[in-house]
Amino acid sequence: MAAAIILGGSVSATTLTDNSPDNTPINNMEPRRYSDAHIHGHIIDAKSEEHIPFVTISVKNTTIGTVADASGHFFLKNLPIGKHTIIAEVIGYESAEMEVEIIRNKSLELNFILHEKVLMMDDVVVSATRNETNKKSTATIVNVASAKLFENTASSNLAESMRFQPGLRIENTCGNCGAVQLRINGLEGQYSQILLDSNPIFSSLAGVYGVEQLPVAMIERVEVIRGGGSALFGSNAIGGVVNIITKEPLRNSLTASHTTNIMESGDTEFNTSLNGSFVSDDNRAGVYIFGMIKDRDAYDRNDDGFTDITMMKSETVGFRGYYKTSTHSKLTAEYHHISEARRGGDNINLPPHMAEIAEDVKHKIDGGSLNFQYLSPDHRHSFNIHTSMQGISRDSYYGTGKDPKAYGETHDVTIVAGAQYNYKFDKCLFMPATLTAGLEYTYNDLNDHSIGFDRSIAQTVRTAGVFVQNEWQSEKVNLVIGGRLDKHNMMSNMIFSPRANIRYSPTEDIGLRLSYSSGYRAPQAFDEDLHIDAVNNQSSIIELDPDLKPEYSHSFSASADLYHNFGRLQTNLLVEGFYTILDDVFALARTGENEAGYIIQTRYNASGAKVRGVTAELKLGIPDIFEVQAGYTFQRSHYDEPEVWADDVKGERRMFRTPDHYGYINAIGYITDKFKASVFGTYSGPMLVQHNAGWIEQNRTEKTPSFWDFGLRLAYRFDLTQSISLELNGGVKNIFDSFQNDIDYGPNRDSVYIFGPTMPRTYFLGLTFTM
Repeated sequence: MAAAIILGGSVSATTLTDNSPDNTPINNMEPRRYSDAHIHGHIIDAKSEEHIPFVTISVKNTTIGTVADASGHFFLKNLPIGKHTIIAEVIGYESAEMEVEIIRNKSLELNFILHEKVLMMDDVVVSATRNETNKKSTATIVNVASAKLFENTASSNLAESMRFQPGLRIENTCGNCGAVQLRINGLEGQYSQILLDSNPIFSSLAGVYGVEQLPVAMIERVEVIRGGGSALFGSNAIGGVVNIITKEPLRNSLTASHTTNIMESGDTEFNTSLNGSFVSDDNRAGVYIFGMIKDRDAYDRNDDGFTDITMMKSETVGFRGYYKTSTHSKLTAEYHHISEARRGGDNINLPPHMAEIAEDVKHKIDGGSLNFQYLSPDHRHSFNIHTSMQGISRDSYYGTGKDPKAYGETHDVTIVAGAQYNYKFDKCLFMPATLTAGLEYTYNDLNDHSIGFDRSIAQTVRTAGVFVQNEWQSEKVNLVIGGRLDKHNMMSNMIFSPRANIRYSPTEDIGLRLSYSSGYRAPQAFDEDLHIDAVNNQSSIIELDPDLKPEYSHSFSASADLYHNFGRLQTNLLVEGFYTILDDVFALARTGENEAGYIIQTRYNASGAKVRGVTAELKLGIPDIFEVQAGYTFQRSHYDEPEVWADDVKGERRMFRTPDHYGYINAIGYITDKFKASVFGTYSGPMLVQHNAGWIEQNRTEKTPSFWDFGLRLAYRFDLTQSISLELNGGVKNIFDSFQNDIDYGPNRDSVYIFGPTMPRTYFLGLTFTM
């Protein structure tokens, strides 16, 4: 007997055999090998009636699952006895569920019929509440960047893909070393907490170049929350949270790809990756292995002999694997190794100290994590224990004027350990709820020494935090109330970060949300403090004011999330208003030179600042025809009082490097079932930037022009066999060659006077082999 609960699909069920003398169920916890109860079937496309390959079939609230084969058929064997919900899900289709009763010695046939979708409204996300939850029904807005986005925008690393998310911008902050920064709602990169599989192992040092060092080959998806997130994830989550979820093995597969990029100058960039997924026959264990090599030439836009895009060579290898220790428990492990060398300035083929300007940085990064998850058989209790660690070794040269002493070395270790417990109430006061409580300890030890600058940063950061929240949930209402208490060793008092979120859905297709969250930053060295700029053939370093106080934020938002289908046309419009108050905001000012002649910038507390604006995101599409996703942000970011960044420059209330208008678009057209085209682009409005004297006679504040950066990609897939395919793709990035046209010249240049698109017009050609 089977009762169907269908979400977005159809299901048929047939009992095939009954070899049991009776229907007496055996205990749920009895080993699966004794039940002799099996389910098999197929999955069909509702429109074409063709089989859908590689659909994930799982038993809800257990670790049991499999993936359909290339012909769209699946088999689950020796299932635990009792009532269970079977789920069929795959990217591009609405998921389907069916409740069945598993009886000893019986086999059951389940056939799923799935309907295509272009809007990923039912994605499962973890960043909103630290628990897996449906994206559409969560009380917090979570934007998701998936493998489809990476592919259609020809992105090879995380930095390239994050441009196509609402409220986010990626910018190059140094013409010599190519330090890339991710901004959320206009706030600098240090205001955002970057997580790897929900663990905060991105230290200050990792944040200097980190978003460009992670290849998309290792990433399953990226979840983005705008606004304060310290209530869940601790320090630095003022602007928002970016959670990078690495790929997990689903089925046996192998993918090899190569892309050649040719800039308008003839300089090249090569990206080659090899990835494999291997799963045991019983689906109890699996491992996903990834590797990527990148080789990029330096690029000189104005032909002055000094780089405007750095030379880079990198290798990345790693894996993520799992072992299902029981029907209700799972152990997951992840490891990655990144080796990267980048060089900018002039005479890049000579040793750094023989160049007028040189920024030469070599990284070796090793990191990994362990996570154990357990879910009780009655599905009420769950907990996980996790630990992660990342070590970074950096050899650097930041120097000008052929300085033989500008070499330095940095060592950085980050360790995170924590535990989380969840309990599901049938009713807590007035509706069902999930209680989440946990603790987390973070340790970071940083030692940065620069010989020539006579500068050493020895910083140890220890943070111990406990968090608790309760989420009341129903089809119409979600209410989340919680907070986190942190003890940071660089702050005398404990910090409490509260949050409150509510979603109300008067109908299934309308989601209205209100949110309050808080965040904080401790008075410590951040990523840009570990980067030394070249200005007027001098080096510029950052120091902390000895009286620097913590910075706090309060973020408010209100949004409307609307879904509607016009026949086959699926649409989603999200409009969000945000308002963030920053108290004792961190700011930089040029305060003089030290005895060695190096420019000193001091980080101090400004009076405060406010960031407010509106973000809109539109998604629409017809399955197999086209998809469009576009976002636009209008905002204002002002200090409470004018801030003076140099003695000879007028103070400004407007925050630097924060345009009032910016947006993106990503559109895909399916010309045939094998041939598709995508158009993608970003827009950045005018903004204020600092321009240091050197090439120019005196310091001044500049207003930049706006930039349109558009690209085109064409791809055709050849099906060599039922399970082997070859895709050829090509196109152009930055078609209009929209690039900064007033870059400084020569050794007296200001290396941080750089803005606009991060690459010139670039042609690319690639191939991907999958089996």
